[in-house]
Amino acid sequence: MSGTSVPEPVYFSYSGGCGSLVVIVTKSSLTCHGCQGIYSQFGLAIHQNDHQARRRFVEWAQNKITVVPDFHKRILLSDEAHFWLNGYVNKQNCRIWSEANPQVYVETPLHPEKLTVWCALWAGGIIGPYFFKNDEGHNVTVNGDRYRAMITNFFIPELNNHDVQELWFQQDGATCHTTRTTINLLKDTFGDRLISCFGSVNCPPRSCDLTPLDYFLWGYVKSLVYADKPQTLDHLEDNIRRVIADIRPQMLEKDIENWTSRLDNIRASRGSHIPKIIFKM
Repeated sequence: MSGTSVPEPVYFSYSGGCGSLVVIVTKSSLTCHGCQGIYSQFGLAIHQNDHQARRRFVEWAQNKITVVPDFHKRILLSDEAHFWLNGYVNKQNCRIWSEANPQVYVETPLHPEKLTVWCALWAGGIIGPYFFKNDEGHNVTVNGDRYRAMITNFFIPELNNHDVQELWFQQDGATCHTTRTTINLLKDTFGDRLISCFGSVNCPPRSCDLTPLDYFLWGYVKSLVYADKPQTLDHLEDNIRRVIADIRPQMLEKDIENWTSRLDNIRASRGSHIPKIIFKM
């Protein structure tokens, strides 16, 4: 439109166990630490039974909301993300930050340093970030033992400030999340309020478009933490902590309301994935 300034977009890409994602955030929205809109586009590897599993989950969730109108505000939705120091792209699980379309990138031959970060998000706030480190304080990736240690030593103590009897917990089907020991640990805390493989309710596989951390949180955080081009992992970790601490409650409320809109969209499409959506903040 004549006389209208179109904000220059900043692009982020993600690919992992549930597919690939491109998030575009306008530069003007980054300046004020708020998003006018996030455009997400997913390219997902669909399996034969995915639509049916997603329909079953949506029907279950909407039935719960019918009985308990604020049910969607009682779910702790969780996930991990890698934050690479120099934007390295790993074909299995990667996120990069750039000011150009990330569909075009150069892959470096060496594995640079990275942080593996976990958060749980719900209408009441964000629990985390938690950074996976070994006993010497070195950054490490997540495995079953480290995930259980995080649940035991960090997550459960953090829940002491909340009425756990009112909360559900959701996690994806990553192997490190779903060992028998880990599931038993989570059931000891949440009982049958567990949305997970081997939980009382199955978390639908390959559903980044139903995981607020994938379609909102990680992209939003990365839109800010790389702005000053951190040169060390400590600097990057400080940025991540600061950005997550600064996320406004109103943003989380809109994020969770957006989740219920996605249930409607998925039900209307009979379980199809959402190819593109604008998430307005």
